[in-house]
Amino acid sequence: MTPLDFLLEPLQYGFMVRALVTTTIAAVVCALLSCWLVLTGWSLMGDAVSHAVLPGVVLAYLVGAPFALGALVFGFLAVALIGAIRDTSRVKEDAAIGIVFTTLFALGLVLISVIPSQTDLTHIVFGNILGVSDGDLLQIGVLAAVAFVVLIVKRRDLTLYAFDPTHAHAIGLSPRRLGALLLGLLALTSVVALQVVGVILVVAMLIIPGATAYLLTDRFGRMLVIAPVLSASCSVVGIMVSFWLDASSGGLVILVQGIAFALAYLGSPRQGLLVRAFRRRRHASTHA
Repeated sequence: MTPLDFLLEPLQYGFMVRALVTTTIAAVVCALLSCWLVLTGWSLMGDAVSHAVLPGVVLAYLVGAPFALGALVFGFLAVALIGAIRDTSRVKEDAAIGIVFTTLFALGLVLISVIPSQTDLTHIVFGNILGVSDGDLLQIGVLAAVAFVVLIVKRRDLTLYAFDPTHAHAIGLSPRRLGALLLGLLALTSVVALQVVGVILVVAMLIIPGATAYLLTDRFGRMLVIAPVLSASCSVVGIMVSFWLDASSGGLVILVQGIAFALAYLGSPRQGLLVRAFRRRRHASTHA
């Protein structure tokens, strides 16, 4: 077997092709959104929404509805509950986030535990990318397309909101509405990534690409290009490696993204830890 045959072998299987397409779609839209999440400091909010959709998925299964519908309902519910607790009590936002997402996630775990034993919903928690059907692929593609189009159309307003909400308000934009839009897109995107890596690892796809791109460039426009390209590339590598190693596909996708972040953290031309250390040493030797 030639090296090329070895590389192309996974593409001979339909489930691998669907896994690659689905993961790439999810990776691109998650990476785009992650750029704004990193700038606004909403990493914890991404964690909250991604975990809070679990009971919605379980309930949707029980009534025979699409998983995405239940996940969307509980994603928006989580956002509404966090906002209500923050605005109507002395509890701060970070505490409200912790209360809502842990409670809803626990509810989902309880629901899973009481479902008949022949029903296996653990793939919702840990992901089941190799089991994606054509219907799942269509559903993920439609949801991702909606999120992608809205992000592209509203990118200028969302960027201004992320950098300077006061200025956004001064020119007639509503920071509250833009924040609500971003949260809605977060809920929608969490559903897109749910099938790929499961509830637990969704937050990684929503944070790591944007954080990595943030280390590689100082321009937000470039972040919006670097993050999706990097995320999609890491996803393809992760899926392919999972085939050869017979290991967790979702786990390897996130692991490869984590390795990419570590490389950027150490070797970024401007922000890299090793690069900065080298520059300090060179500067010290020059002025010695």
